[in-house]
Amino acid sequence: MKIKDIRALQTGEIESKLDDAREELFKLRFQMTTGSMTDTSRLGQVRRDIARLLTALRERQLAAELQAKES
Repeated sequence: MKIKDIRALQTGEIESKLDDAREELFKLRFQMTTGSMTDTSRLGQVRRDIARLLTALRERQLAAELQAKES
């Protein structure tokens, strides 16, 4: 998932995707400990997706705070 695609989403959609990604990360960690994981690179991809989603949410939060300050 690319950041420009994330920025095009609504805030609620981003939060939903964040919840899904965190759930997937939990499942991947569980697979890693049980030894049933086949694609270990997916773990890093999900972590980066979570970071991108959190970054987009933070950008929106800062923009809203700036806009409120200027008003």
